[in-house]
Amino acid sequence: MENTPLIEVKNLKKYFKVPAGLNHAVDDVSFTIRAGETLGVVGESGCGKSTLGRTIIRLQEATDGQVLLHGQDITHVGGHKLKEAREKLQIVFQDPYSSLNPRLRIESTIMEPLKHSGRFHNKAELKEEANRLMNLVGIDERLRQSYPHELDGGRRQRVGIARALALNPEFVVCDEPVSALDVSIQAQVLNLLMDLQDQMGMAYMFVTHDLSVVQHISDHILVMYLGQAVEKAPTEELFKHQLHPYTKALLSAIPSVDIHHPNQRIRLQGEITSPINPKPGCRFAARCPYATEACQQPQTLEEVAPEHFVACCRWNEIQG
Repeated sequence: MENTPLIEVKNLKKYFKVPAGLNHAVDDVSFTIRAGETLGVVGESGCGKSTLGRTIIRLQEATDGQVLLHGQDITHVGGHKLKEAREKLQIVFQDPYSSLNPRLRIESTIMEPLKHSGRFHNKAELKEEANRLMNLVGIDERLRQSYPHELDGGRRQRVGIARALALNPEFVVCDEPVSALDVSIQAQVLNLLMDLQDQMGMAYMFVTHDLSVVQHISDHILVMYLGQAVEKAPTEELFKHQLHPYTKALLSAIPSVDIHHPNQRIRLQGEITSPINPKPGCRFAARCPYATEACQQPQTLEEVAPEHFVACCRWNEIQG
């Protein structure tokens, strides 16, 4: 059991019915996350990153595939088993304002999950645990009876983090938790998340657009394009050797401070394929400068180097 991953996602799919057909928001995605690790998930807006995280923790029901927690399938469990699983799986939302109840004071917000857990016998114990959590994330005592609108974005996000940690989860989806914050506050929240991970041993799935952030916080990176995983590798390896053309283009967009050796930006041409009733084959082919007839066939994520997976039939021909 020691070698069992904490989270194992197998061929996960999430489709939404729309007037034109089925929107393939998450399509046949597989990966594993071990205890204490951080998987960064990157890609353009609309590629399915947030939907993937919400489906894993059962905020949305999967269309197909499996999610395993400690080797146990939780994809369709209900009742008491679902309650147990949800205590181990939590989320920090992107917008710290809309994710908090505007009518509850900060202390009450953090006490809510504690009340529903049934772990505490009286209000004194609840209050003590809520104070411990607020100390843990750095919420000043003078702010604990405030309402969300009275706090700035960084403090609101600390409240969201404290609420997510209330039941000692093992896995937390961080859904762009710093994208709505000022740059200086972003660094504080990122460092807080990393410190909490060291203290509590949680695993993170960190969804973000900011590639410099994902490089800083992640052990492995999963690159998504229109609902599919196109590349996955350890962070250092991915930033040194990108094998998929989309990953190359994505990383070329990172701003460089070296005026003597600026990044050679890869500008993609062509139209983005619709995720509604997509045709078989590589969804990036319409924008890929290396596309051939072979790219019209389904592409599967394959391990081509130790821990380095890519979904591209031409990856070996286009290197260099």
